[in-house]
Amino acid sequence: MEEAAWKQQFFNDRMPACSLNGGWLTFCLVDETGNGKSYGGLPYTLRDVAGQQYNGRLNGEGFARVEGFFCGPVILMMDERYSGRETLYQSLMTRSFYALPITELQVRAEQTHFLDNHDQIVEKNPARPNADHFYQVEVSDLVRHSAHLPPLSSQAHRPMRHALKMMADLGFGPPESSFKGLVLFPKKFTMLQVRPLRALRPILSTQDQFCALNLYQLALMATLSYCEFGQDPSAEPKDKVSFPWHPSIGNLFSERLSCHREAWRFDSEQVQRFYPLYEDVAYSRRFEILPFDPELYGQNANAHDLEHPERIHFFNDVEFGTDTQAFICHHDEVVLIAVRGTASGADVLRDANAHQVPFIEGVGKAHQGFYQAFQAMHNFVSGYLFRYHSRQRIIICGHSLGGAIALLLAEALRRTPDRDYDPLLYTYGAPRAADAEFTAGASTLVHHRIVNHNDPVPSVPAPWMNTTAKLWIPGAITLFSNPAPGGLLFAAGLVRVGGNPYRHHGEQYHFMPITLADGSHSSVLWKPGCESLQEAGCNRALQLQGDMPDRDNLLRQLFQADQHFMTTSYIPAAWATLRRWQQTLESDGPLVTQREFELLDRAFEDMREQLRAKRRELAQRRPANDRSHEPTDALNAEIDRLHTSRERLASLRWRRLQAHDVYGSHARSAHLQSSLKRWFSHRENRESSQFASIPPPAHDEQARAQTLDIDSVV
Repeated sequence: MEEAAWKQQFFNDRMPACSLNGGWLTFCLVDETGNGKSYGGLPYTLRDVAGQQYNGRLNGEGFARVEGFFCGPVILMMDERYSGRETLYQSLMTRSFYALPITELQVRAEQTHFLDNHDQIVEKNPARPNADHFYQVEVSDLVRHSAHLPPLSSQAHRPMRHALKMMADLGFGPPESSFKGLVLFPKKFTMLQVRPLRALRPILSTQDQFCALNLYQLALMATLSYCEFGQDPSAEPKDKVSFPWHPSIGNLFSERLSCHREAWRFDSEQVQRFYPLYEDVAYSRRFEILPFDPELYGQNANAHDLEHPERIHFFNDVEFGTDTQAFICHHDEVVLIAVRGTASGADVLRDANAHQVPFIEGVGKAHQGFYQAFQAMHNFVSGYLFRYHSRQRIIICGHSLGGAIALLLAEALRRTPDRDYDPLLYTYGAPRAADAEFTAGASTLVHHRIVNHNDPVPSVPAPWMNTTAKLWIPGAITLFSNPAPGGLLFAAGLVRVGGNPYRHHGEQYHFMPITLADGSHSSVLWKPGCESLQEAGCNRALQLQGDMPDRDNLLRQLFQADQHFMTTSYIPAAWATLRRWQQTLESDGPLVTQREFELLDRAFEDMREQLRAKRRELAQRRPANDRSHEPTDALNAEIDRLHTSRERLASLRWRRLQAHDVYGSHARSAHLQSSLKRWFSHRENRESSQFASIPPPAHDEQARAQTLDIDSVV
């Protein structure tokens, strides 16, 4: 009987679709070098057109010959579960939530590597000329469950996926419900080059000590927290999810880094390229975005409580009105949490609510607005850690408002009973979040607090504040119609009576700006130790009521608000610091050069003159019968602290950096040099000057800013 015309395109006269046995084929799995030893001994399964199954193992060279199957194409599967004893894979396969169907093939593919440092597929495999058919395949082509594996890459020699559908349409092979695998053709030698199952992950130091690596890397992660998660569909997915939007949190971790592709954009308006330092790791050691597979996981098919990646990794509290946003993900060594700063009207109102409330998870009192935001996300974070924390270091970062929330979260986690949480915290431009009692009680929490010079936000709320929105908002309204009572009501809502003042927590690192000989700008990161520098304006040290700023100083700071933003300020300064410290380490030079000391010392002298001038002014204005020494005492104390800070700066001229100062726990790791080679391959990172200049913002970024906290205005 003649075949129908539509069948002849696939089953021609030379290879009819009949049930005669005696077919044969050979195939081989190889890596990019053409070597098949990586896959030697792997079990495989073939199904022919009659549905018969044939089991076997590749030889030591990754080669197999199969004979005696029914004539026609066959389907190759390599779905044998991993049976080894490596702890990482065992833990992933047996964990209580989203246990992964890891196969022997996956483990072997994770042990291979790209020949090219930037994951460019090698087109000319040396073994290719010996094959009748040559395909570039991925692990997901050969296994049943692939939701936990990376998306398919675009390769020149992909297998013909339509062949599977044709066989299903013709009624050959296994049932369509399990119709997965790779079609091989009889009487042919087919070579399968398996794509290495490798991923990139941002390198993070897990040690307590501050390092330039974390300074830069976590600045990028804190900026990423302003992005959406990027899942499609974002809610109630049916069979699969994807992350097509870049930049987004899901796209970075699931689409790019899991596919061994570098990324440099962490803000939707970012123009300048800032690449993290990435390390090449086995795919199972990546920052994980959990899979979505309704067939495998019941929670992905539960109509009443549907679980999907965005719900697991992304917190966006629109429902309860705090509008708090954060993301969390992990690998075998680190759990990363990044909290977003001010980005909406709800954030602004929360920032303004500086009333002090008890921090019930510990001691002291916290800023009510920040505390409410922390409470909104506390259960989300705790639930994730309960599921996926297994002795990893918890690293938390946040910018602005996000830094304040991150502080409360880190302290609450540190105090969680019966858990071995050990959070490490980096914040950028964070306001004060709690009072002096909280700060004292959290003294053992490791917190590196980064402040840019003239960033106004770390100066708020002022120590004397206890802002009650129920009072100051009506007071502000009444102020315009009836100034006298309105002003009293406004002041009553702002000023704290009794209790403890607001205090910063953590060890501060200050970006001190300098202008280089060629006119370019840079900065020196150090710990000054005096209020005039820490609060980025000497007028603050001259007030008798805490550090309440003068009106003119406040306005000047608001015009310098770009010092608060991540993409135009903190990230470039962090990058410049990393480059500066790298160069210092390579040259065995001091942390602060003589030239830098001279530039900074000039700024110190200007500050001293301002303080002395203010002291003279106050002395002249003081009435003859006024015996108070408070103004003079305050000024003298600040002048002394300024002198101490200068001496501290001078000592840095003799300090030599060690590798762990720059790279932290990765200083002696075997992968560091290959990671640096990849990082320096980008022209933006090949700064040849002795002192790394801060890259000026691109024109398109001049107006880009995360919203300024309203506390800086109050």
